[in-house]
Amino acid sequence: MINTGSVNGLRGNKSLIDYSATKGAVHTLTFSLAQALLDRGIRVNCVAPGPVWTPLTPATFPPERVETFGEQVPMDRAAQPDEIAPSYVFFAADQLSSYYTGEVLAPLGGETTPG
Repeated sequence: MINTGSVNGLRGNKSLIDYSATKGAVHTLTFSLAQALLDRGIRVNCVAPGPVWTPLTPATFPPERVETFGEQVPMDRAAQPDEIAPSYVFFAADQLSSYYTGEVLAPLGGETTPG
């Protein structure tokens, strides 16, 4: 099982309180399910990306925020979806991640400590 969290669930976000809280809950759900399902051989992990460019970005942010979206990370840009996809492939492939469960992988564009 692979859940989708967010960097906002790791550090919070004063502008996205409800979103941050629910993503934090996804992370804790991941930890709890990983413990509960291990005996059944079910691995449970989570990908918690930082800013990712999607069609939702220009649809939900004002134009001035879209222009600078993702510039706060060390790589100075938002990720493209295909840059995050390998995280899901990693968790989905037993030969790559059979020893992983209860993990939150956070592709954050060079940010080492969310916050």
